Amino acid sequence: MTFSMYEASVPVFKQILTSLSSILEKAEAHAAEKKIDPPALLQARLYPDMFPLLRQVQVACDFAKGAAARLAGVDVPRYDDTEQTFAELRARIATTLAFIDTLPQDGLEASAQRDITTGSGEKAKHFKGQVYLMHYALPHFYFHATTAYAILRHNGVEVGKKDFIGSF
Repeated sequence: MTFSMYEASVPVFKQILTSLSSILEKAEAHAAEKKIDPPALLQARLYPDMFPLLRQVQVACDFAKGAAARLAGVDVPRYDDTEQTFAELRARIATTLAFIDTLPQDGLEASAQRDITTGSGEKAKHFKGQVYLMHYALPHFYFHATTAYAILRHNGVEVGKKDFIGSF
């Protein structure tokens, strides 16, 4: 059985981003029901030196679109980090999902040995495609998506593992 770069990336990003969008809907409803000011949840963090919820979602989207684009051999789209509401974060996720859907499957399949570079100058990192996906992009993506989930769970939003995993 051959390893599919497409199957190891695009469906995974789509599954978790879709569930993250649903979790954000639950968080917004929770805030309204409990009369919590939405920015209080959006700026919540697990520890002072960690990104707040809003930034965790932005970075999860950045890793999904960036990894998929690099693997497909196309330019990574740039998003302005201007989101300030749950609706805007869900729109960012929707934009990311729409972009990922435009990428050619054959371009991703051919990426296992493609040279991938992230960053620039002294911070540049160089990988082969499969190593980039499995040991850099996916772990970072899951870290930020999981941390977003954990922030909301820690703040009383009634979500569980099924909400995070979503459907596939």
